[in-house]
Amino acid sequence: MLNQRVRVIDLETAGDGPHDVCEVGWQDVSLASDGRWEVTEERGSCLVSPGRPISADTMAVHHIRDEDVAGSPYWKDVAPAILNPKGGVLALAAHRAAFEQRYCRPRLTAGAQWICTWKCALRLWPELPRFSNQMLRYQRKPEGLIHEIGLPAHRAMPDAYVTAHHLRDMLNEASLEQLLLWSREPGLLPRVPAGAYRGKGWDQVDILALRVFAEERDSDVRYSARVELNRRGQREALATKHPQQPKLL
Repeated sequence: MLNQRVRVIDLETAGDGPHDVCEVGWQDVSLASDGRWEVTEERGSCLVSPGRPISADTMAVHHIRDEDVAGSPYWKDVAPAILNPKGGVLALAAHRAAFEQRYCRPRLTAGAQWICTWKCALRLWPELPRFSNQMLRYQRKPEGLIHEIGLPAHRAMPDAYVTAHHLRDMLNEASLEQLLLWSREPGLLPRVPAGAYRGKGWDQVDILALRVFAEERDSDVRYSARVELNRRGQREALATKHPQQPKLL
C-alpha cells in the first residue's frame, strides 16, 4: 500500500536545457489519523550538477553558483530516490507543475500523477488578485507556516515548503481526485489577463470577444473563454470549424 502522502517538488535550474537541474527540494504532505492533511517534518534538498555552467540569468534568481554544485551528483542519479521514495507517494505536486514535469520524466517518477497547485488555486480561491507561490503565501498567510523555513525564496526546499502549505489547505478543501483532475486541465483563469477586458471576470466579456479569446494560442485563455461560452449555452459556436487559412505559395 502506498504511503498516504503527496510529495511537493521544487527545482532550480542552470538554464532552459533538458538536463539543467542544479537543485531539488521536497516537502511531504500526509494524511493524519483524524482524516486531515498536514505538512510533515519530511523535507530536504540536494544540490545537483547540471554538467555545464549556470547562466547568469538563473544565478541572479536563486544565487546558486558553479562552485556550489562542483562535485555534486547528476540529476539522473539523485532523482529516482527523491521522486519515488521508499513506500511511494499518492502523487507529486508543484506550483506551476508543468515546469517541474519537464525534468521529472515518468521514468524517474515511476509514472506518478501530478498536482499543480497554481491551477488548483485558480479554482479554489478565484477571489485572490494574484496566484504566484509567494503571493499566495502573503495573501493567505497559511496556518503553521514558519517564516524562516520558507526562506530564502527561489531556493528549492523553502519554495517546496511554502507550496506544501497551500497544498495542505487545498487537500482539506477538495479531494485528491479533484485536485488531480483540475491539474490535468488547462488553468481556469478567474479574470481576463490582458487586452481591453484585462482584470474583468469572463462573465463581463461580450460573446464576440469571447469567441476571439476561445481561439487564442494561450491554452489557459482559450480554455477559460470556452468554459464561459459553454456556461452561456454557446457550445454550437465552439463546434463551428473555421476555414483553414490559405497557404502562401
